[in-house]
Amino acid sequence: MTGKYEQSFVQMFNGLDAMVRSMSNRHHIRILLNYRRHGLLEVSQRWQEILAPDMSVAQPQYQIDVNGQRLLMRGRDEVAGFYDQLSSSGAIVLWPTDQVIAVADWGFASESTFFHFLPGAALLAQGEQIEHPERTYLEKRKVAMVWHYDQDARMIGEHVYQMPGSRELLLPDPGDVISPTRARELLAPLIDNPPVALQ
Repeated sequence: MTGKYEQSFVQMFNGLDAMVRSMSNRHHIRILLNYRRHGLLEVSQRWQEILAPDMSVAQPQYQIDVNGQRLLMRGRDEVAGFYDQLSSSGAIVLWPTDQVIAVADWGFASESTFFHFLPGAALLAQGEQIEHPERTYLEKRKVAMVWHYDQDARMIGEHVYQMPGSRELLLPDPGDVISPTRARELLAPLIDNPPVALQ
């Protein structure tokens, strides 16, 4: 690990992995492993695989409430457009820390601190007033999530909520920025090596 944030980034699902290893409910395990794979694929710019029939229902729905704005996406085309925009803007590298998860037959809920690398150009496009548009910023915020799943442990949709007053915008050293290319390199060994649950 070279950058300041790389260890935290690679270990984003360590707590979830430990949780899975202690569980015996197969449906709950499948939900958490779906979420784990979803997160790793998303940040690795392999988001098309998230929408595969074994990962998501035919018409997933997303609701994301962040920075005082609400994004609603219904169906594969709108969700795909959302991921494509994140990827093309270079704003795809994000990860949770201090994640606490509760899982049930319907899906899971969690609270965590999220970090998100955002190019200055992407922030300007959102109307953000920043001093260094040529730099990459790091957004930090507290987030609550509720994700629903079907009986086959396929994702039905995401609800993501930023906790009011929790957002900070930091300016990291350029050498500590995790690029999308570096993110793919770091996460590649994890995607196809999920934790093994109790038998």
